[in-house]
Amino acid sequence: MSLQVTTLPNGFRIVTESMPGIESAAVGLWVEAGARHEQESQNGVAHFLEHMAFKGTARRSALQIAEEIEDVGGYINAYTSREMTAYYARVLRADVPLALDVLADIVLNPAFEPREIEVERGVILQEIGQALDTPDDIIFDWLQETAYPGQPIGRSILGPSARVSGFDAGDLRRFVTEHYSPGQMILSAAGAVDHDVLVRLAEPLFAHLTPRPRLVPDTARFASGERREMRGLEQAHFALAIEAPDYRAPDFYTSQVFSGALGGGMSSRLFQRLREDRGLCYTVFAQSGAYFDTGLITIYAGTGAEEIGDLAMLTIDEIKRAAEDMRPDEVARARAQMKAGLLMGLESPSQRAERLAKLLSIWGRVPDLSEAIARIDAVDVGAVRAHAAQLLDKSGIALALYGPIDRAPYLSALSERLAA
Repeated sequence: MSLQVTTLPNGFRIVTESMPGIESAAVGLWVEAGARHEQESQNGVAHFLEHMAFKGTARRSALQIAEEIEDVGGYINAYTSREMTAYYARVLRADVPLALDVLADIVLNPAFEPREIEVERGVILQEIGQALDTPDDIIFDWLQETAYPGQPIGRSILGPSARVSGFDAGDLRRFVTEHYSPGQMILSAAGAVDHDVLVRLAEPLFAHLTPRPRLVPDTARFASGERREMRGLEQAHFALAIEAPDYRAPDFYTSQVFSGALGGGMSSRLFQRLREDRGLCYTVFAQSGAYFDTGLITIYAGTGAEEIGDLAMLTIDEIKRAAEDMRPDEVARARAQMKAGLLMGLESPSQRAERLAKLLSIWGRVPDLSEAIARIDAVDVGAVRAHAAQLLDKSGIALALYGPIDRAPYLSALSERLAA
């Protein structure tokens, strides 16, 4: 497999990795602008902009955008995260030029026609309503807001309905002007791709773009707090977060291994203790997520109104116990799960293209796979125990509860148990 990177004079980056034996290619534009780059008055505009990319350009209608890709058996989509917006397609080898032309068109030349804005506004408002009606979705937005109060990184990606209802073409164009500069864009492709050919195709599409200063988002500041929402649901939804390392931190992989051992699978501590031993829940997991300047270890479980108290306290106990008696076999299993997940993901051109873009964004280069494997293998039981102990000494925990939570302990009780 051949990995190559080219940077155009205006800062636009192109990264590819060819995969022998693959007849399709994943091609995408990753823009280093997401929800945390918004001002409060813009909350939701990055996501709105992503939707509008598919609603027509000066050259193509919304139907033509879909038809041109689907006529060749391809697939096109997009997503918005807190730090990036991605527009991507999966096509056969011969159709890579078409995919790139369509992607460039929808990102650089959206029409923002008033009628289409109104249509898509209704779609997004329905999406917001659906999220509000899905407890195990909305609780993570509430947890994020609680962990980072009053900050862009803490706000919902979808934005509040009141703001989304007021966006117009000017708001969308303003965000593009502020953040869609060539230095914030990465063209990433994997599979049946030729790097030199892709660069030649990309130059007339992107080389003319004028570089602009990057607007740096506010630094994230984790805070301890809680949000409790009573509602007559069948389950009480419990989500807890502790601040974790950012992408570039030396203990990033230690945090990933720790969260895997704590709640990453059926053999994990939380699953075995809360579900298998006590029968307190059906779903429980822990995961470690990272941003450019912060991260979160998040624990989620759905349980009954009667069981929420025991579940919350036992979760705290398992976090504390990990600092004392995490075993070598648990750490080895979590390492194996991480490596297997990483290597299995590389078999997909789409996942590989996304990985290339993210690594180039984070590091300014694409580290060799062996570097990641070596860093995962270097995490031993001593490092995991020390990391767990360090987490307990941090600035506290963030808590979100939703549903029949009358018997749920308050943050103060959980914090006292954590510190005991």
